[in-house]
Amino acid sequence: MTTLSKDQTAAGPRSKALFQEEQGYLTPGLQQIAVFSQLAMARGRGAVLTDEDGKEYLDLVAGVCVASIGHGHPEYAKALAEQASAITVGSFTTKARVSFCRRLMPLLPKGLDRVQLYSSGAEAVEAAFRLAKSRTKKFEFGAFWGGFHGKTGGVLPLLGDTSFKAGLGPLMPGTYSFPYPNPYRCPFKNEAPHDCAAHCLEFLRESLSRSTTGALAALICEPVQGTAGNVIPPAGWLKGLKEVAAERGALLIADEMITGFGRTGRWFGVDHEGVVPDVMTVGKGIAGGFPVSGVITTAEIAASKPFANPSGSSSSYGGNPLAAAACDATLRILEAEKLVENSRAVGAAMLARLKAMPDRFPFIGDVRGRGLMIGVELVADRSTKEPLGKDRCRALFEEGLRRGLVTMAYSPVIRINPPLNITAAQADEALDRLEACFAWLAALP
Repeated sequence: MTTLSKDQTAAGPRSKALFQEEQGYLTPGLQQIAVFSQLAMARGRGAVLTDEDGKEYLDLVAGVCVASIGHGHPEYAKALAEQASAITVGSFTTKARVSFCRRLMPLLPKGLDRVQLYSSGAEAVEAAFRLAKSRTKKFEFGAFWGGFHGKTGGVLPLLGDTSFKAGLGPLMPGTYSFPYPNPYRCPFKNEAPHDCAAHCLEFLRESLSRSTTGALAALICEPVQGTAGNVIPPAGWLKGLKEVAAERGALLIADEMITGFGRTGRWFGVDHEGVVPDVMTVGKGIAGGFPVSGVITTAEIAASKPFANPSGSSSSYGGNPLAAAACDATLRILEAEKLVENSRAVGAAMLARLKAMPDRFPFIGDVRGRGLMIGVELVADRSTKEPLGKDRCRALFEEGLRRGLVTMAYSPVIRINPPLNITAAQADEALDRLEACFAWLAALP
């Protein structure tokens, strides 16, 4: 067997034709999964996608954690259709928005009781930064290597992946990045997770003293780093981070865009550590696919000006009637169908099965996960932890598509993030197909 050539894909003729036509209209820079697969999707139901050629796929991506309640949920479709036929835009109060807020408040970490809605993740993070400046009257921000918080100007310097900012010249000043305690790839080469976390916290304190002007407004982090490969920091690190922020008179912002609303088997990622951040940014799974994000904080912090001035925290599209209906329907479905519990149970079963696979496949270097947020790290050599080559990863991705499996296997860190309503049987079938893909890869010369 040999790997695929770069111009080969598993997409059928209808998908390819639509993809090629669209390429004549769009700018470059689509997500890799869309460019590599060349698929045109026609419909979906639950954890199953169907392309324009009629081929079905089990979905282990969920639009990068967006499709929390799966695809084509009939109750969700009904709620949006009813709202669309009534009123869709405007900042006025609606029953849907009040209902969503009423459902949301009991689920939040204790003390957090105010929310403002926006449209995109980066917009919410930018708003959280404005809130932090308003509260602290300071202006510097810290984030962590491997983090992802959006691509707008105010947060671009804090991206952990340099490919997004290479060649763009000077970026927003007053922003700093620090090592994140990745247990598998500790930046300080510590093998013990606790030692890695302690070293990262010590380095953070020293760097804040030596590299900043002493005007730290906030530290922002993901409770589990998504884009970096579903990386889970060692226990205690988040609590240590909260302490560092408090020592500096700064806020701790938990970026829960991916980890929020059941993805990790708890309502929020910080719940695993019992940490209550000063601010949370949320999005993706909050509205089941409708573009909604939000900033969540306390009443006291939210009252800070100029953020709290009339129109100071608002957004033209944020919290509009249609968006609010999507949020309310999604949260209602998450609760009624016990999808947070499903995430925890099905995710644990998937993780257990995946953790047995390195015994059979030497190119699996690490398996980790919480709920339905799982990472499988592929390596060329376990001793050096050199990532598996791009050509082999791309071949693995294409093999998955041929077997009816949508994955993010084009990267040496496979992020497994299916819809939260994936069934145990579907999850087993998906892992059957993934394991067959691994066996196919192992047989390559």
